[in-house]
Amino acid sequence: MGRRRLGRETAFKALYRVDVTGKGMEEALAGLDPENGDEEAVRFAQELLETVGAHATHLDEILNGAVDRWGTDRMAVVDRSLLRLGAAEILYWRWIPDEVSIDEYVDLAKKFGSDEAGGFVNAVLDRISKEARAAGADS
Repeated sequence: MGRRRLGRETAFKALYRVDVTGKGMEEALAGLDPENGDEEAVRFAQELLETVGAHATHLDEILNGAVDRWGTDRMAVVDRSLLRLGAAEILYWRWIPDEVSIDEYVDLAKKFGSDEAGGFVNAVLDRISKEARAAGADS
C-alpha cells in the first residue's frame, strides 16, 4: 500500500473515531499510528486531519450544498468522514489532482462503507470538484 493511501486510511479511521466517540481532533491526532509505523504516512494523515479540523465548518457547508435534501447529519458516519477528507483535499490541497483524491476516497468507501457508498462518495466529490473549478474560473 502506498504511503499516501495508508495516510488517507489512517486519517479516515481517526476521523471516524472522532465522529463516533465525540472526542476531539486533538485526541485523534495524538492516537495516529498506522499498522506498519510508516512515519511519512502518519505525517500525511496528520496534515490531512489538521486541514479538516481547521476548515470543519466550511467543509460541512460545502457537503450540505453538494447533496440534495441530504445533510451531513443524515449521512452514514463512514460516508461523512470520507467526504470531509476528500473535500478537504479537493478544496485545500491543490497539488493533488482532484481525480486522484476522488478515486482514493471511492476505493476507501468501497472497502469500509455500504454497497452504495462508492457511488455516493464519487458523485458528491465529483460535484464539489466541478463547482470548485467553476468558481475558480469565475474569479
